[in-house]
Amino acid sequence: MNGLRDRVSVGLPRAAVVLHDLFMVWVAWTGLHQFRYAIEALPPVLPLWSMTTAIVLVAQGLVLWQIGLYRGIWRFASVPDLLNILKASVVGLLAIVIGLFLYNRLYQVPRTVLVLYPVLLTALLGMPRLLYRAWMDHRLSGSEKAVLRVLILGAGQAGEALVRDLRRGGHYQPVGFLDDAPKLRGSHLQGVPILGRIDEVERIAPETAARLLVIAIPSIDAASMRRIVAACERTGIPFRTVPRLDDLLEGRSLPGELKEVAIEDLLGRQPVTPDWKAIRGWLGGRSVLVTGAGGSIGSELSRQCARHGARQIALLEIDELALTTTEAQLRRDFPNVICVPVLGDCGDPAVIRHALALSAPEAVFHAAAYKQVPLLQTQLREAIRNNVLATETVARESQKAGVGTFVLISTDKAVDPVNVLGASKRLAEMICQAMADPRSTRCVTVRFGNVLDSAGSVVPLFREQIRSGGPVTVTDPEVTRYFMTIPEACQLILQAAAIGSQHAVYTLDMGEPVSIRLLAEQMIHLAGKTPGRDIAIVYTGLRSGEKLHETLFHADERYRPTSHPKILQADARVIATEKIELLSSRLRDAVGRYDVEQLALLLRESVPEFSPAGAPMETPSATIVAFPARNARKI
Repeated sequence: MNGLRDRVSVGLPRAAVVLHDLFMVWVAWTGLHQFRYAIEALPPVLPLWSMTTAIVLVAQGLVLWQIGLYRGIWRFASVPDLLNILKASVVGLLAIVIGLFLYNRLYQVPRTVLVLYPVLLTALLGMPRLLYRAWMDHRLSGSEKAVLRVLILGAGQAGEALVRDLRRGGHYQPVGFLDDAPKLRGSHLQGVPILGRIDEVERIAPETAARLLVIAIPSIDAASMRRIVAACERTGIPFRTVPRLDDLLEGRSLPGELKEVAIEDLLGRQPVTPDWKAIRGWLGGRSVLVTGAGGSIGSELSRQCARHGARQIALLEIDELALTTTEAQLRRDFPNVICVPVLGDCGDPAVIRHALALSAPEAVFHAAAYKQVPLLQTQLREAIRNNVLATETVARESQKAGVGTFVLISTDKAVDPVNVLGASKRLAEMICQAMADPRSTRCVTVRFGNVLDSAGSVVPLFREQIRSGGPVTVTDPEVTRYFMTIPEACQLILQAAAIGSQHAVYTLDMGEPVSIRLLAEQMIHLAGKTPGRDIAIVYTGLRSGEKLHETLFHADERYRPTSHPKILQADARVIATEKIELLSSRLRDAVGRYDVEQLALLLRESVPEFSPAGAPMETPSATIVAFPARNARKI
């Protein structure tokens, strides 16, 4: 069976095809002359071979070669090939006329022959090709009904490995490669022909009867991936991609697995590669505690800790289903790691003391938080209770228990905040800074932007809206955000924790901000639909507390590079420690009395740069430093 597949892929030898075509040229030219003179009473004697015949064969053969007829494969002959043959026949006739005119002024060449020659030659060259394809389709129809024909984009190492995997499974038949390298044109890889450039996929895919396109270029940059995806979409054929190396190493994909093109593949920046040696050196053999362990960040952070050497992981979560799910996944995937589930509110001192006593962690990752901007605008009491006071409780109890490292997971919205989420997170940063003691627990703050596919984020919202037929709602056509993937965010957290500074704010090179409007359009395209025609995009206006653009550093925060080239460290701004401690006490009193007005006054007093936005506004005091770009990347 494999031998048959190889023969089908390779097709007929090129030399045999050239000889066949030249023979058909001779048949057409000689046959038309015999037919024309046969109707005369005394027909002249026409030799089967002459200098005239040689000129015809040379002229027509050169045209057939130059037109590119031999870059095609008989196995996949189709109507476009017939049009190409007709074009070659007409151009070849012109070359023949010029050659014979120079040789003998077209002596004994009837006009009837010149008129009928392109038509007859097209039939003689095209019919064998179509008959050969029909014969091969018939031979394969009985034995490969369940085999899916695959056209592979990319003839590199990944493409070669993909061919072996596809053949090993027996359910796929590689029918050809497309690659932009000129030196590969016309050659074969694993017996599969390289048929043309990637941007020719719209023409070549129907010729090969492909039913699936696979992008086998795992190291491709986002701009090139967008170009290839657009070309694949124009074919109307389903397409997949091979997983990236990072996905294979992290266990998120299996070798040989085909996956759908994800929105993160198109976002416009390469994933940051962590210093795994430093992370494993710091994390290996340790016990850690993760608050909010059932959330998007908390659950992935727990998996990353387990994968990179943590001995024991305590999972603190208030949602019982989320806690059960995360614990079950860890026990299944990492049976040698000790899991300590704790159900409860991390803002309850008794709960956090219990969790710390059970696990005796050497590091605490505080991922528990409320983060929905519009909702928190009307839930000030809960935002402060959970994001501020619970952070203080976890940090203080960690300090009392002698924990080595406390990591606060913050957000870019804490920079010049205009909403309750940003202000509460900024105040949480200040509380951790006020508690910092070089002789005690090391406090680390990690700041990053929007996380793709995290609970409540824009990507799953858009996906659900597209699945429901639209419309997709975008707040403003100009709004931009920084994006990163969930695994990347967790790797940043571990990398920052491993760097070792006593107290600092860390942030990642997140590339250029992404236009949310273009993000929505690209997700609609990935769903196989057209924005504005199949799925409408509706602009609803910025919601209360939302900015047009986010920034990662405050103008007064001095920053410097770290041991990792893609992570910057900002020196924390000077704060009045005594004032923060007093404000914390007053906040607890107002929370206990559910005094929202007092909480609003205290929050503004605590965070001087907090400028509440009931309507859309920007923050001119915020600046972008070092690597963040000024313009939104179009995806």
